[in-house]
Amino acid sequence: MRVLLKAVLDTEKTNDVIRNGTMQKTMQAAMEALRPEAAYFTAEDGCRTALIFFDLADPSQIPRNAEPFFMEMGAKVSFVPVMNGEDLEKGLAALG
Repeated sequence: MRVLLKAVLDTEKTNDVIRNGTMQKTMQAAMEALRPEAAYFTAEDGCRTALIFFDLADPSQIPRNAEPFFMEMGAKVSFVPVMNGEDLEKGLAALG
């Protein structure tokens, strides 16, 4: 299932990982594990925020995918099912 992982990063904890040089390594490892369809980085409500779209094959993968953001960057993490245009077409066609 295609999902959006939204990680709102804690500013102080993220400042620390940027200063100690581990932010790039942590994000690179997360991207390699998630193999996202797309990933965007922005500021939301004054916080660094990652929006990562990827395929979640099994819900049991949620802890593995979320923990680097929780542990390394003190993030608030959410997972939301999402559709692309093809998914929406298929869903609308099934309505009859």
